[in-house]
Amino acid sequence: MKTARPLRLGPRSVAALVLVSLVGILAFCWPLFADAGSAVTSHAGDAPWLFAALLPLLVAVVVATIADCGMDAKAVAMLGVLAAVGAALRPLGAGTAGLEPMFFLMVLSGRVLGPGFGFVLGSVTMFASALLTGGVGPWMPFQMLSMGWFTMGAGLLPGLDRLRGRGELLMLSVYGFLAAFAYGTVMNLQGWVLLQGLGSGVSFVPGAPLHENLVRFLAYVLATSLGWDLGRAALTVVLTLTVGGTLLRALRRATRRANFEAQVTFEAPEGGSPSEAPHRTYVTYEAK
Repeated sequence: MKTARPLRLGPRSVAALVLVSLVGILAFCWPLFADAGSAVTSHAGDAPWLFAALLPLLVAVVVATIADCGMDAKAVAMLGVLAAVGAALRPLGAGTAGLEPMFFLMVLSGRVLGPGFGFVLGSVTMFASALLTGGVGPWMPFQMLSMGWFTMGAGLLPGLDRLRGRGELLMLSVYGFLAAFAYGTVMNLQGWVLLQGLGSGVSFVPGAPLHENLVRFLAYVLATSLGWDLGRAALTVVLTLTVGGTLLRALRRATRRANFEAQVTFEAPEGGSPSEAPHRTYVTYEAK
């Protein structure tokens, strides 16, 4: 049985996701290309503007998906439940060697429910967890984008209808391991440009050639966050391999029972038209 996706990627959904991703890439990377005299140190001041742009773009992703294939109240309810669970999981490991169990839930949810749903889920979960933990700051919109990409990537993995069992868990573990490092690296880029005086080998230098700043950034990542990212990646792998199978089955069962994207068609009885049999209506539910 094929796994239904509440949010399938249609042309409008793809366009909205590309637009929000381009905005995010520009927000993360523009200091690397700024002139030496630019106000790079005010990069934190971008956060309110990025947040103001991100919210309507997230709404645009949802609206585009509704326009492409429909999204009913059951899909919205599942989005809310998973976002609440993810937000509740985040404080369990916050500040402890990067051990953040919410990442494994995002990987599995993105896998089952698709990239469009995954991007919105990751962003909303990070927003909710920031409100829950008091982690609201200039980093929050960047975290929302990064987590959206993280969860969306799981929904883009191959073999959705063919790969099951141990092979699927291994693939998700590898993705979770690598993507956990990618998440940490992207978030490091947001904070690195604001830090000054760390030393000539790791500090960001406004206006310096791109390759030189990238070398400094790599040194900064290795010196400051490699251990933290390793803890996040390792916990994601452990949880995926131990309880991932059970959670995948539960998510898929919930999706099937919710009967997302079921289409209702009305058919006339055989041998006649609806006008000939006004008191008989045949309703067919057709699940994609």
